[in-house]
Amino acid sequence: MEEKFYMIGAFEFVADVQIIKGKLEAEGIPVFLRDENTLNSDPLISNAIGGVKLQVYTKDKDRALEIYNEIRAYALDGDGNPIVCPNCKATKSEAYYERKSIFHRLFPFFEKRKYKCLNCGIITKPE
Repeated sequence: MEEKFYMIGAFEFVADVQIIKGKLEAEGIPVFLRDENTLNSDPLISNAIGGVKLQVYTKDKDRALEIYNEIRAYALDGDGNPIVCPNCKATKSEAYYERKSIFHRLFPFFEKRKYKCLNCGIITKPE
């Protein structure tokens, strides 16, 4: 029987995913880090390959997402306060980049940061 994987998230640096990986494994969920070795040998290509991908078996998806959402870091403003969604007032947002143009795909650091609310899905620009 072939096992299928579900990608929990992608992270720019391998170090960013290690605590989440450890927590999931401590809860008995097998974790796989796709492109980990590639980024360990050349971390500068992270944006080009989409970072290191945290994957679990599809059968463990719901429990893994529950654990991940308990411990994940949400976006903060310049003063260290959580970003508040203007639509639903939730404080669970993450940085979001569209990378629609070829320029922003080649040079993602030029794109202005936006935030995506993980509660309602609205995308906002920082003030």
